[in-house]
Amino acid sequence: MTFKRWMRSAGGTALLCAVGLAHVAPPAAADSIRDRQWALSAFDADAIEKVSTGRGVTVAVIDTGVDGTHPDLVGNVLPGRDLLKGSGRADRETENSHGTAMASLIAGHGHGPGGGSGVKGLAPGAKILPLLVNTQDGLRVGTGKGESPVSQAIRYAVDHGATVINLSLGDTFKITDLDEAVQYARKKDAVIVAAAGNDGVAEPNYPASLPGVISVGAVDSSGKIWEKSNYGSNNMLAAPGVDIPGAGRDHGYRSGTGTSDATAYVSAAAALLRSKFPNLTAGQIVNRLVKTAQLPDDLKGTNLPDKHYGYGFIRPFSALTEDIPAGSQNGPLPAPPRLHRFPLARPMPPPTGVRLRPMSSGVSSVS
Repeated sequence: MTFKRWMRSAGGTALLCAVGLAHVAPPAAADSIRDRQWALSAFDADAIEKVSTGRGVTVAVIDTGVDGTHPDLVGNVLPGRDLLKGSGRADRETENSHGTAMASLIAGHGHGPGGGSGVKGLAPGAKILPLLVNTQDGLRVGTGKGESPVSQAIRYAVDHGATVINLSLGDTFKITDLDEAVQYARKKDAVIVAAAGNDGVAEPNYPASLPGVISVGAVDSSGKIWEKSNYGSNNMLAAPGVDIPGAGRDHGYRSGTGTSDATAYVSAAAALLRSKFPNLTAGQIVNRLVKTAQLPDDLKGTNLPDKHYGYGFIRPFSALTEDIPAGSQNGPLPAPPRLHRFPLARPMPPPTGVRLRPMSSGVSSVS
């Protein structure tokens, strides 16, 4: 049985994440992109859209910026902010299409008659708040005084209405101020989703390994965990992350593999739930994702969370429609500790030192 059929017979859907996609020129490529979005059919996105589209929810994409002029994203991208410069918009991505690809998997609406061409996201009614912290060379962390760009972005996101935060980036290096920024967002009741990493090792990746963050692994179209998806006790969920088309530079498209896109799909699922259940806390939203997640048949009976799959691959339709008690306020997440507000961040000096990486691998072209 194929992964798609297994997911449907199990009463839900699962997804894969695409990262590191290579540019393909429109319009010919755009006409075939939708057919290649196997994750949407596996999820039964048409059925999901009748229940929720993510309308009314803002998802922060902390990444390389987003091209809000891409035909598949027009109208769904807010101006955002460039946290590397400390000012300016982040909705005109030109250097790296990673953030645009992530945004398209979350809130792409396609284009053309009935939106039938190009990339469609799992939550096409959601809005994207782009926050630029990353460049072609990787996320610049800096070593000077003041809060790091990614920590500033997390705080900015929740202070400007984002209730879901997508972090398709990370590294084994832990930024000193990152934990406080994450807990600040938790106190503001945000769902925070991050990539487990693309090294295929049991090594903590940050911010995915921080308490309160949903660490996401990637699976392929058979439902098997991707061989380079990081694993460990902190993994919570899995989603499609192999051979996933996304929006690219110059209004084109790209396709690739990695935990970045799996992360984007989990963020989109969280947006669907936040729209359908606006009175649930972030922990209760995550609870619905966890309670409806499923492992492959050959792993049933495994002690949870599994080090590779966590509680399993997400099934958004089941999470939206099953009768699941709200549960405790924090759900499966630890309660956020009491933290003092980080002093007002000063602009970072010229960035140097460690750089976090977009969680991308296996770049390939779409034709």
